[in-house]
Amino acid sequence: MRGNVGEEIRVRNEPFRGTVRAVEEADGYFGERVAAGYDESCAEMFEPTALNATVGVLAELADSGRALELGIGTGRVALPLARRGVPVCGIDLSRAMVARLRAKPGGEEIAVTIGDFATARAEGAFSLVYLVFNTIMNLTTQDAQVACFRNVAAHLEPGGCFVVEVGIPDLRRLPPGETVVAWQAGPAGCAFDRYDVATQAMSSNYVLMEDGRAEFRSIPFRYVWPSELDLMARIAGLRLRTRWGGWNREPFTSESRQHVSIWEKPAR
Repeated sequence: MRGNVGEEIRVRNEPFRGTVRAVEEADGYFGERVAAGYDESCAEMFEPTALNATVGVLAELADSGRALELGIGTGRVALPLARRGVPVCGIDLSRAMVARLRAKPGGEEIAVTIGDFATARAEGAFSLVYLVFNTIMNLTTQDAQVACFRNVAAHLEPGGCFVVEVGIPDLRRLPPGETVVAWQAGPAGCAFDRYDVATQAMSSNYVLMEDGRAEFRSIPFRYVWPSELDLMARIAGLRLRTRWGGWNREPFTSESRQHVSIWEKPAR
């Protein structure tokens, strides 16, 4: 669901009563408040067991070349990849997230361009560009996602690769006539996704409880199917090399909950 964070929120026809947190314009939806707790909120994604396979695949694809991370954030992937000896650069809209990257060991050595990764340019050419952890869906229109693929193609050296990690939309969990999939509930609050299957708009929504008060936060996305990504790649002059169901190179099937896709730029 592509919600407007200023609107009255209804979940299963019940109105939300509480504080609505507005977007921090300069940093998009990943401003200071989100950045301050981002690493803790995604702590399991920072564990070596979760990162080793990811970083191993990316290091292999980068080979002896440079890597560019779109939506580099606080450096969850970029820093361990750089420690593998891969020169890494990044693009990110959020100065607040990049400030966390800068504060970490090795973070100052990573060049980051502040801007929209669908259009912003980093200096030089790269053997690898990657976009992980569902970040392609932060581009909330099809045009922006197509522009991202074109931007990637402009950054890639001939023979270079573009890697995307993204989930499969959870539409099979939607009962007939419903638009909401709840995925977290507890004393501290709840979280749910809302889908508009006509437009592929969705949003992740959080109700946070503290001292008897509720705060609502909503982040918009646009979900995208593997076949649609393949067409975007073709428009940009890229071709699919392989697709897995995860970073351990498991087969991609109709039961996969995510995919890791690799497109390549043809060598001249």
